[in-house]
Amino acid sequence: MVELNYQNILRDIRKKVLQPVYFLMGEESFYIDVIAGFLEDDVLSETEKEFNLSIFYGKDTDIPTIISTAKRYPMMASHNVVIVREAQHLQDIDELMPYLQQPLESTILVVCYKYKTLDRRTKFFKALSQTGLVFVGKKLYDNQVPGWIADYVKRHGYSIGPEALQMLADHLGSDLGKIVNEVRKLFINQEKGSEITAKVIEENIGISKDFNIFEFQNALGARNNQKAYQIAKYFADNPRSNPFVMTTGVLYQFFSRVLLYHSLPDKSKNNAAAELSVNPFFINHYALAARNYAPDKLLQIFSHLRSYDLKSKGLDNETTNHGELVKELTFKILN
Repeated sequence: MVELNYQNILRDIRKKVLQPVYFLMGEESFYIDVIAGFLEDDVLSETEKEFNLSIFYGKDTDIPTIISTAKRYPMMASHNVVIVREAQHLQDIDELMPYLQQPLESTILVVCYKYKTLDRRTKFFKALSQTGLVFVGKKLYDNQVPGWIADYVKRHGYSIGPEALQMLADHLGSDLGKIVNEVRKLFINQEKGSEITAKVIEENIGISKDFNIFEFQNALGARNNQKAYQIAKYFADNPRSNPFVMTTGVLYQFFSRVLLYHSLPDKSKNNAAAELSVNPFFINHYALAARNYAPDKLLQIFSHLRSYDLKSKGLDNETTNHGELVKELTFKILN
């Protein structure tokens, strides 16, 4: 079985180093879409696609149709490209096995099997592993998102500072498709080589540089009551762009790191950054929060976060809206 990472697969496609079968699976659909898109766009010319590109959807096709199409020889082209999107909806996908055992060298079969993975112990997977390229799109952990965004920005010829980077990561979450759509907006009016700043983010994708989840956690960590309440009110007035579930999730991660910082024997900046999985630039924020919140208080905060998360989902709360909940939670954390 050939199993490569995302960038290596794209590199090989550009070099025309192609596999007879690409089985693209996993929870992160962004990678699957990009790889399938490269194969759709780069293998054949526009003229060749007319007779040699077939695209099916799992809900609307079946295995016999896919196999018969894959067994066709190309017409006036080097390859016959067959792409099966949403293949997780196919019935009896293991019936592809006879084709996998003897794939046509002139065909490129691309199977997009989203949001789930195959059982590696099955005969089907073992047959696939003999002749195909298997790619598993894995969801990023939250602490991996800033690095991914920074790399994406750099590869497209721009730079971004730590604070602007964290603003994006905290606001956009780990959905790579959403991240890419929003970050591309930042490139439109920026010259190559320029820096993506907090101001650029505010002007282009609407994340306030002063009233965002990143500034909120720092205001709470510093016990800057005035700023924390101002941001909480802003969140209450703008619930769509500041969903309560995102607020509690980010705060839980922030205060978990503060508690971890308390336990570190070596609190030097580089060691603490490694242990907390953050950029060293932010360690001062965690050190300040640790001075302001003793471990016992942090345990109370975790209890409040869990309680208000449940209230936001309707448990023991039928009337209080999310705006009022975020203001109440702010008060509980600070007092």
